Order: sequence, then structure tokens, then C-alpha cells
Amino acid sequence: MIEKLKLLLLGKPLADDRDDEGHLLGKTQALAMLSSDALSSIAYGPQQVILVLTAVSSAAIWWSLPIGLIVLVLLASLTISYQQVIHAYPQGGGAYVVTTENLNPSLGLVAGGSLLIDYMLTVAVSVSSGADAITSAFPALAPWNLGIAIFLTLFLMYLNLRGVSESAKSLMVPVYFFIAAILFMIGFGFIKIATGQIPYQATAHIGAVVPNVSLILLLRAFTSGSASLTGVEAISNSVPFFKKPKEKMPLRP
Repeated sequence: MIEKLKLLLLGKPLADDRDDEGHLLGKTQALAMLSSDALSSIAYGPQQVILVLTAVSSAAIWWSLPIGLIVLVLLASLTISYQQVIHAYPQGGGAYVVTTENLNPSLGLVAGGSLLIDYMLTVAVSVSSGADAITSAFPALAPWNLGIAIFLTLFLMYLNLRGVSESAKSLMVPVYFFIAAILFMIGFGFIKIATGQIPYQATAHIGAVVPNVSLILLLRAFTSGSASLTGVEAISNSVPFFKKPKEKMPLRP
């Protein structure tokens, strides 16, 4: 009975053979598994920028454009940096390994501890944002917002107990559906505006001087938007989970 329950909950045991690649990730699975962190961050990052700016005035929204460009530059820099890390550490180069080998073990512990905290906070913020999105779409579920967040967290924990490959297979459908839905929403919005079905009314004008917009406020909006950068390190941390050639598979488009 216990063995059957264990098989039902956790799936089949992984092969003990290190040459067996059945439990390792290909490109399609890795995109679903490892990009989910970054995708969830992008989903709420721009919203946080706008929330900070609109606290002053809706006319200050135009500042989200330069802030977004700076975040994109940082994202490109991080991507290039992690590509170099993958080349230098084909066995897996997370913040702990890179900092320990290039600086000292004490700083490596600080980097590793920070990464663990970051992972927990990412789950908390992403799940909370997801629960808020569900209850905003279905207001009748608002009283159960906390319960939905707890359920989503436990469900993610359960998926990870089944191993990397099984988790990736389970995440492929929602992740690719999310990407398709975002692209469809953007395209549909442009079509609506281009055909005049939605009147275009600018609430903010680029370059407009907005009172009470200070450097501190812009920096606060930038730090909120920088949440979109979380999750980029997941691929370089997870090189050992890729199929061979491990040092080339994560870099392939």
C-alpha cells in the first residue's frame, strides 16, 4: 500500500545510471521548466513600475519607457554574463560556485544564502500575484485569495517532488499557453487600435514635466521593475540537468 501511494505521488524512481538521460531536460522542456521563474517575474514587474508612478499622477506613466529600457539593458548584460558562466562552469555555475572560486568561501556562503532567500521570495511574490490575478478575474473567489495562494504553493512543491523531467512535462502546457496568450493579447490590442475599434487616448505624453516626480521616486520605480530580472540565473544554475552536450544545450536557440 505504501509503495503504491509513493508511486502515485512521486512517480517512478529515477534510474541510478548516470548515463541515462531519461530524466534530463531537452530544450523544449528546459524552456518550460527554467523560464517559468523569469516569465512570472516579467508578468508583474512592469505593473509594479506603473503602480509607483501612478501614485504621483497618471501623467508620470511615460517614465516607465526609459525605466523599461534600462531594465532591458540590464537584462541583456545579465544574459551575456550568464552565457560566459555556462562556458566557464559546464558542471553548473550558480552564484555560490562562482563567488566561492573567484572571491572567497565566506562571500560564497553569502551569495548562496541570498539566492535561497531570493528563490523563496520569488515563489511568494509570484504565487501571490497569480492568486490576485485569479481573484480579479473571478471576484467571487476573493475571500479565498490566501487559500488559493497556499494551494498553488503546495501544488508547485508537489510537482518538484516528482523530479525535474516530470515537473517540466507538467509545466509545458501552462507556460507555453501563457506565452501564446501574452502574444495574442498584444497583437489583438494593436489590431483593435489600428482598426479604430478602441479609441486611442493618451494619458501621458513623453517628455512632459510632471510635478512631484523626484529622483527617489524614479529609483523606487526602477527597483520595483528590476523584479523582472529574477530567474535569469536559473539556466546557468541548472546546466547539470540538461541532456548532452551539457555545455552547449543551454546556449542553443
